[in-house]
Amino acid sequence: MKAIIRLFAVTLMLAVAAFAQESRGEQRPGQGRQQGGQQPQQRGGETGVGNGHIPAHGPAPVQRPPQSSAPARGGEHDGRENARPSAEPNRGSGPQENQRRSFRDRPDHPDAPHVHAGTDQWVGHDTGPNDSRYHLDHPWEHGRFNGDIGPRHVWRLRGGDRDRFNVDGHFFQVAPYDYDYTNGWLWDNDDIVIYPDPDHPGWYLAYNVRLGTYAHVMYLGD
Repeated sequence: MKAIIRLFAVTLMLAVAAFAQESRGEQRPGQGRQQGGQQPQQRGGETGVGNGHIPAHGPAPVQRPPQSSAPARGGEHDGRENARPSAEPNRGSGPQENQRRSFRDRPDHPDAPHVHAGTDQWVGHDTGPNDSRYHLDHPWEHGRFNGDIGPRHVWRLRGGDRDRFNVDGHFFQVAPYDYDYTNGWLWDNDDIVIYPDPDHPGWYLAYNVRLGTYAHVMYLGD
């Protein structure tokens, strides 16, 4: 009888000790604890393109020269003609130089220059300052854009088209070579963010917040 009483007492003491340990929040071996009911944040990796993501910064300058150049532009200097490609092809260009590259680095990414939401990588901005597709004989012909540039301000498109579009009374033109990259832009409704172009004088980069794509644009004035 005494042995049964001692066994019951020992069992009761162990149960009380275990209850006190859990009450203090101590973890048992192999038992994890979440704070605030949230899973730990997963850092790094790719999370998509567009869908409201705004890059924290623009692209870095390209440090290496391009391996090949695109057809040279003509010498027109009048207004939008400054950005119009020459009708005369570059006789030194091979077939591959006239073909457009693909920017679809993943099956679910657009075939246009875009920004990875997970890393803010500017896919496509890698040809360097000698890319003749973005050469202007008279950079900043209409002056420099004095509005907010970078992620601190989102601009709403207020009408127009790729030749001349309006953002709150400021007008821009898409680079002719980038016309197709703006297919699907809603010129009277989309939000864009404007970033400096570190490699091509006279151009800015307009980033479409909804689509995650971007294009070179020239400021035309107010």
